Amino acid sequence: MIHFFGKKKLVTTETTEQVKLGLGLCLSGGGALGFAHIGVLQALIENGIEPDIISGSSMGAIVGALYAAGVTPTEMMQIIKDDRLYRVTRLMTFKPTIWKSGWSDHSTVLTLIKEIIPHNSFEGLQKKMLICVSNLNLAQWEIKSSGYDLNSWVSASASIPGVFEAHEIDGVFYLDGGLLNNLPAQPLKELCDTIIGVDVLPHEAPTSLKKPIDAVTKSIRIVEHVNSLEGRSMCNYIIEPQSIKQYNEFRFDAYQKIYSQGYTDALEYIKNNPEILHLKNKDKATIDPILLK
Repeated sequence: MIHFFGKKKLVTTETTEQVKLGLGLCLSGGGALGFAHIGVLQALIENGIEPDIISGSSMGAIVGALYAAGVTPTEMMQIIKDDRLYRVTRLMTFKPTIWKSGWSDHSTVLTLIKEIIPHNSFEGLQKKMLICVSNLNLAQWEIKSSGYDLNSWVSASASIPGVFEAHEIDGVFYLDGGLLNNLPAQPLKELCDTIIGVDVLPHEAPTSLKKPIDAVTKSIRIVEHVNSLEGRSMCNYIIEPQSIKQYNEFRFDAYQKIYSQGYTDALEYIKNNPEILHLKNKDKATIDPILLK
């Protein structure tokens, strides 16, 4: 398991043989806006660009885990169309008691991940998956990458503060990875020579803040943007789907349009940055097992 606390670096043993590092993909949090990740993945795959290792926060952790398990973007969209992910009323099982730490429990996400990935383990995934969570006990973000409780860590990473209950694991309380690190590219920097970041919450200067809720929403987005700056600086390429201009984090009903926006923006990015296409010609990476522990 890899842990990152602030600037802490991963310590590895030296090897006599040079390690060939692979292509990393970092997926940000963003609630329903994270459906754009699926469209971006579709565009990358169509252009022969397939990452070896994925890192993600919140919705990025959900999409990333499904992709790491071998679920295609087309299959992900079918899961959504089957009403298994996009409806807020299905995603959230409400708990009205006022002393709960959130309005909803984790049953839907836990069940969905275990149903689609029955082995429920990081080690059983087809690709390496790194999940970012916020540790409330230590006030630090962490990366989880091993064990047989994949669905618990995916659920913890996607636990939006105030919406979902804090996820308690071994006496420690966890919430949304995006709370402290919305674009967790840091662990990929240690494992990959090239990183593609997908940030569905790029900074947008406000044009109007007439309602209090507008100020609250914008403030939260700014905090998430600021905590993603370090991760953004580590990415060689950053794709920024523009769904945020029309939709908010709770527009789960707009999944098709958000997906399409991600797909279109990714194709446009590839067109404007043709050098990214050299990634499709790279040999499959051979990662030192020590780095993946």
